Amino acid sequence: MAAREHRPPGGGPGLTTAAGDANHAGMGPRREARAGAPSSSEVRWIDSHAHLAGEEFDADREDVLARVSAAGGLGVVCIGESLAAAARARLVAEAHPGFVWWTAGIHPHDAADYDPASDPVRLRSALAAGAVAVGECGLDYHYDHSPRPQQRRAFADQLAIARETGRPVVVHTREAEADTMAMVTEAGAVGIRGVLHCFTGSHALAEAGLAAGWHVSFSGIITFRKWADEALLRLVPDDRLLVESDSPYLAPVPMRGKRNEPAWCRHTLLRLAETRGADPAALGATVTANTRRLFALDQRVPPTRPED
Repeated sequence: MAAREHRPPGGGPGLTTAAGDANHAGMGPRREARAGAPSSSEVRWIDSHAHLAGEEFDADREDVLARVSAAGGLGVVCIGESLAAAARARLVAEAHPGFVWWTAGIHPHDAADYDPASDPVRLRSALAAGAVAVGECGLDYHYDHSPRPQQRRAFADQLAIARETGRPVVVHTREAEADTMAMVTEAGAVGIRGVLHCFTGSHALAEAGLAAGWHVSFSGIITFRKWADEALLRLVPDDRLLVESDSPYLAPVPMRGKRNEPAWCRHTLLRLAETRGADPAALGATVTANTRRLFALDQRVPPTRPED
């Protein structure tokens, strides 16, 4: 199944967040980095969502990972938004055990090509090989690259596989709040856990996810000048909060206009801490613990190749 170009969810009022528009000139800096910010040795975190296996990082992936450590990062969850991307993500993770983990899923953009006979088999195989989550999957009614019934079918099947395997789900949603809310609520009722990634949705959707036992993850979008929903950043309880880069997309202030990379999650974390009135180091420790717990990172030991 050939994957379409990944597009971040984004889509809040007045926000332009598609991959090709992530650095639109109208999205100028909200603020510059403040003097006296905590050092990287004080603030630690895990990037819960990065497309690190993409070709955008082929030339300097090792340098990118080195910069994660230098900035205080403790690891990266490398997203497999298609089965082909998951295979590449697996290679990156296996080259960096204990620092990079990988996921496997079928993005809503690719649901038009979803094969309910063969794709679930391949997805289960990826999870057995060590993928820590199902996804990126979900619903995208903004681009509508795939018919909506097929998006819902692919998403429902992946939720079922998550329940079967005990893995969490990484969910993309854009302009599909009613259906996302219904499916996440139903999933939570049967014990499926997950994260609403790169969240820019309504308070009602966030609250539905939280009520279902899910997490909410924020990206560099919250540093943009046009971000206005400070209350949303305070709504999510400490124990359900994640941070992500969604790199190579959505570079945060003060890195706007550049290819995003996981090291810059630090800027998102500092922005969250400022808005929530939290100590950055303490909040970093919290989101790190949340990421480890949701994805069971300390329990996932990838099998060796001969056992696949």
